[in-house]
Amino acid sequence: MLRVIAGSARSLQLKTVEGLTTRPTTDRIKETLFNVLQTEVPGSVFVDLFSGSGAIGIEALSRGAEKTYFFETDKNAVACIEYNLKHTRLFEKASVFRQDAVTALRYGVREAVDIVFADPPYGQGFDEQLLAVAADSRAVTEDTIIVIEESLERDFSYATALGFDIFKEKVYKTNKHVFLRRRESE
Repeated sequence: MLRVIAGSARSLQLKTVEGLTTRPTTDRIKETLFNVLQTEVPGSVFVDLFSGSGAIGIEALSRGAEKTYFFETDKNAVACIEYNLKHTRLFEKASVFRQDAVTALRYGVREAVDIVFADPPYGQGFDEQLLAVAADSRAVTEDTIIVIEESLERDFSYATALGFDIFKEKVYKTNKHVFLRRRESE
């Protein structure tokens, strides 16, 4: 059972998407993620790409994010996100779009954001596509934190050539979170 871990919606259970189209992040991994981001989330503009049930973006809102953008292509997942936002009473601070993550980063977000979280299907190259788009996105500044969840095997050495530096990596049993920032202009 998925739940909100902390903040204004603490302990509320979240609905998940039926089937195998999403992979909900476990509570332990979600807690570790937000321990790393804890000082960055309050007052932030947060983007949740490949949102699934919306659990990560909802956790950010519950912990004080000012606004969260949710991007998901699956219509059942979008309905699930909207249900969870209403259930947690966080709907007013959210914008939900049925749009793919690459397009979302390129055109969907029209303001500078503080945190981008992406949990794409593992091993399909979406991480690299996202960073390539983020390098030119007006939503991503040198202060924006980008977190990508990927398989343990995924090598992020390509990020440097795209203008990003890895400043932290959290490794779990089967996957990892890679924390990146755009390199400052010289």
